[in-house]
Amino acid sequence: MKSSYLRASAALACAVVLTACGGDDGQLLLSGTISGVTKPGMILTNNGGSDFEVPVPANGTGLTRFIFPNRISSDDKYDVRVKSTPTNVQECKLFQNTGRAGFDVTTIEIVCTFKTQALGGTVSNLKNDLILVNGSDRVIVPAGATAFTMARVAQDAPYGVSILANPAGQSCTVANGVGTMGPADVNNVTVTCAP
Repeated sequence: MKSSYLRASAALACAVVLTACGGDDGQLLLSGTISGVTKPGMILTNNGGSDFEVPVPANGTGLTRFIFPNRISSDDKYDVRVKSTPTNVQECKLFQNTGRAGFDVTTIEIVCTFKTQALGGTVSNLKNDLILVNGSDRVIVPAGATAFTMARVAQDAPYGVSILANPAGQSCTVANGVGTMGPADVNNVTVTCAP
């Protein structure tokens, strides 16, 4: 009878102080948001533990919420780090990624920026000013110019160089102006003006 009381007391003590008996309540979320993820390869860790690969958002925005699969306990320290990034990411900055859990952790923010590449090419027979566009980027190419440069474009982003305004008295055409930016600069866009 005495031993059953002892076992019951030990079980009660373990229930009251779960961590002292090797348990872990694991009831709290460890989560946040990531921007700038358009390809696989974003891997996070917490306290240097097991890897967690963040799924690529299906909607193509590059913005996604993440939730670590393993929950944490109240009063646990957390230290979320980026272990590896997709090939098109230049760098990631982390905000509110360390602390001690009191409630669900939902405010971690990871902001990633894309690698960018140059976009440009050549112009021939330009007698007057020409205006080129790529999305919202607008470039005036002066008369007599033989080359042009647009704003840098993020890797894996589409580009489309087109003519916004032909030079006075001329008509120009663009070749190789449309594509998806890869890991190398694009400098083969050609603009030919006539007469």
